[in-house]
Formats: sequence, C-alpha cells, structure tokens
Amino acid sequence: MASPDFPHLMKKLLSFFLSTLLLTIVNSETHCRNFKSIISFGDSTADTGNLIGLSDPDALPAAAFPPYGETFFHHPTGRFSNGRLIIDFIAEFLGLPFVAPFYGSQNASFEKGVNFAVGGATALEHSFLVDRGINLAFTNVSLGVQLQSFKDALPSLCGSPSDCRDMIENALILMGEIGGNDYNYPLFLGKPIQQIRELVPLVVTTISSAITELISMGGKTFLVPGQFPLGCSTTYLQSYKTSNTEEYDSTGCLKWLNEFGKNQGDQLLVELNRLQKLYPHVNIIYADYYNILLRLIQEPAKYGFLSRPSPLPPCCGTGGSYSSIFGRAFGLKGLKCCNDPSKYVDWDSAHMTEAAYRLMAEGVLKGPYAIPPFDWSCLNPEIKNSGSSDTEHSLMYS
Repeated sequence: MASPDFPHLMKKLLSFFLSTLLLTIVNSETHCRNFKSIISFGDSTADTGNLIGLSDPDALPAAAFPPYGETFFHHPTGRFSNGRLIIDFIAEFLGLPFVAPFYGSQNASFEKGVNFAVGGATALEHSFLVDRGINLAFTNVSLGVQLQSFKDALPSLCGSPSDCRDMIENALILMGEIGGNDYNYPLFLGKPIQQIRELVPLVVTTISSAITELISMGGKTFLVPGQFPLGCSTTYLQSYKTSNTEEYDSTGCLKWLNEFGKNQGDQLLVELNRLQKLYPHVNIIYADYYNILLRLIQEPAKYGFLSRPSPLPPCCGTGGSYSSIFGRAFGLKGLKCCNDPSKYVDWDSAHMTEAAYRLMAEGVLKGPYAIPPFDWSCLNPEIKNSGSSDTEHSLMYS
C-alpha cells in the first residue's frame, strides 16, 4: 500500500527534475552562443582606428604611420601593433569580419560589430583624473564616453528597441582592456604608488557599472580582460631602474609593479564573480591577460620568441622615455625597428606584436586563460577548429 506522503514526494521529485532541466537549458543557452557580432570598448589594446578618427590631421597618433600595420595589413590602420590585435583574432575565430572603428568611420558596416575602443582611453572620467593632478591623457574619451556614444548610436546601428536588444543579446561584448591608462598616466608622472593603488577600486567599480548597464540593455556575454604585467614593460624598467637587485624577479621584471598588476586583476575578478552571482543568466568571462603575457615573457623560446636578453626589449623603440615614443608629436617616421617582429613579444614598449596577440587570443578562446572557460560546444566544427594551427607554440595546454 502506498504511503500517504507518496504523491507529495512524487510532486517534489518532479519539481526538482523540471527545475534541474530548466537550469540546464538556461546554462546551455547562456554559456554557448553563436555570436552574431562583437561590441568593443577599451583603449589602444583594442583600438582598430578610433584614435585616428578623433585626431587632428596635423597631430595624428603613432598608429597612423609606418611601421605600424606593416605585418598583416601592410599599411597603418590605427592599430597600435605591427598587425592584428586580440580583437581581430577573436573576430576571425568567430567567423566575423574585423570590427570597424566607430569614430570617424565613413561608409563602414556595423552589422557584424562596432568598436568604441580608443587609444589612450581611461576607465575613469578625464576630469576626475585632472582634479587629482593626473593630466597626461591623449584623449578625453573615457569608458563612460564610449558607452554613451554606443547608446546614442543605437537607432542608426539597429533601429527599433527590440532589434537593438536582440543585437546586444547576441553580441560578444569585449569590455577592454580598459583601466590600464588610469595607472599608466600617474606612473609616468611619478605619482606615489599608494595614490595609484587608491584608483584600483574606482576603476573596478567603473567597469562593473558599465557591464551592469549593458546587462540592462540585453547584454548576455562579456569578455573582461585584466591588465598586463606592468613590471615587465620596457618603459617602466627604464623609468624605475634601480641597482637594488631584490626589486627584480628572475626574469628581470620589477616585482612591486607586477604585484600591483596582479592585485588589480584579483580585485576585478572578485567583482566579476559578484556580478555573475547577481546575474546568473549572463556569462561574464575574465580574460587573464596578466598571466598569459607573463608566461610569454618568462618562457619566450617555448613560444617561438627570442629569449635574450631577459626581459626581451621591444621590437621598436628609441631607447628613451615613454614621451619620446608616444609624445604629442607622434611623428615616428624614424622609429628604429627589428627585422622580424614575429620573434618579439613587445612591439613598442607599450603594446605587443601580432605574434604575441595571436597567442594571447588563443589562450583566452581555447586555453586556460579564460575564467570561466568559453563553451564552444554549439559552434560549427569549422569555427571551433579555426585559428592558429601552430600547435608547437600553442598556449592551449601549456
């Protein structure tokens, strides 16, 4: 004879089964998406031509002149590298065209993506930094300005509110890298490190607020990069050179600056985890640029780069300060560069080579440097297997 509690027990089991099934379906939809476009915000790490579009023709940025763009495009495109950036490799992987810059574009198609990233951009507002004595920015286009430009452009990008929500929902939203210049500018000015540390939670909150606003507009998938290991930058190795060997790690990088970068990434990851719990139907992925790049710097030969001296100097540079390379004149026609950029990680003391960016993109898309990892199970096998076939130098399983 059945227990009187049996029907109640069956109802609970059925309810549990249905809720588990629903959760599985939701997670499947959230974590694996066939992205129809890329929407990008950030700085020179992702700028595909916006700073040129915003600049005075008589004061164009470095990326408007050779040798920038020489490797892949064979002419300058506004990208701060010799070739493609991480955003370009992501687009190629997804079978999408390169993402067109929004500012100054003429007759560009934004159907498959739009890029608001601007070289020199900060996360915090320009006026906020100026009030704190940090007045070195090459542009006043902060993350907030980029986001407002996106909102203002929506009617022309996608038409009706329902169409716009659908576009945003089916896009991979690249949120950065952004925030690095909020630290670079005060570091260039020699501000105390404690003052710079105080900016970290403000930058993290600004990034978090932008993500939250985009979620309210329909955003479903965000890729949010951390910072580079600043202590390995040639710029800072020159600026903060010291005879105290204890300040350097075994690679020759400044330990205190790398610790700062790692701490910033840790704070950002904590905030992204908080957002993920608040919005369980949204996929927020942290791109660990810090550890990817550090790996390339620590073991360059393993990935096809020159290994001496350590850390390897940039392919291009004047041997001077940051301002001598990226000053307002920006006339870098005499910039001396290496013969083979593919053997270098660092391009110009502030940006990486195409070869390094390719490996970094692969490490995020297919390897262990995305937290949580991307789920590509629903993609066409041709797309999943796209990208570099150079398994000898792959970061995927290293």
